[in-house]
Amino acid sequence: MFLIMGAGRPPGERGIKADFAYKVMSYVASFSGGKDSCLACYKAMFGGCKISHLVNFISKEHKRVTFHGTEAKLIQLQAQAIGIPLLQKETTKDGYEGEFKEAVRSLIPDGIEGMVFGDIYLQENKDWVERVCCQLGIEAVEPLWGKNPLHILSEFIDAGFKAVIVSAQSPDSPFRRKDKTAEQYVGQEWVGRYVDADFVRYLEYRNIDICGENGEYHTLVVDGPIFKKRIKIIESRTISRNGHCFLDTRKYSL
Repeated sequence: MFLIMGAGRPPGERGIKADFAYKVMSYVASFSGGKDSCLACYKAMFGGCKISHLVNFISKEHKRVTFHGTEAKLIQLQAQAIGIPLLQKETTKDGYEGEFKEAVRSLIPDGIEGMVFGDIYLQENKDWVERVCCQLGIEAVEPLWGKNPLHILSEFIDAGFKAVIVSAQSPDSPFRRKDKTAEQYVGQEWVGRYVDADFVRYLEYRNIDICGENGEYHTLVVDGPIFKKRIKIIESRTISRNGHCFLDTRKYSL
């Protein structure tokens, strides 16, 4: 299933200095709704990329972003708040790569030159997107790649983005890394709270991956310099599933 909605607009006046530059061409952005994809999109825009679409993938079974647990309608609301068209595609575990390619390929006739991703240091992720983009004949753009994670999170907060922690991996998760102790996981009491200076200090104190690159936590961005409206979460609850704590958002609005 495909869903396309929205209308594009460049970012607002609040900004960060781009440390790279691209020719002004049309790009799409891989968009999970979380902090890294938002910041990568933002930095790419300031580097000269015209973002024509946000591209989001959700589980066909659960209608939610995998691992984040964010429901499809909230991603649609984000795109509406930002003002960039959304292409939303349902995917399956076994068919993900083919479904990913199908979605992106559908936009190539519109003239896109590349796709923006929010990877930071996981080489296997970068290798995958570069291989897939090469096969599609487009450029893979990685504005956050190789940057210091603490600098990335600080830059995100300082730019004026607001993000809610929507999931945290627990020590009994089947995806738990064997080299991590129970202390190196985000406590469920943080689910539903904002990413702020207190959270950064908590991550540093417990030696938790600052940006949660290995899935320690995930976020939902509700406001920021590329948003024309903010998202307000009115009612929510924390639920547990498959070794993760998720924020189940029951009511929300722009």
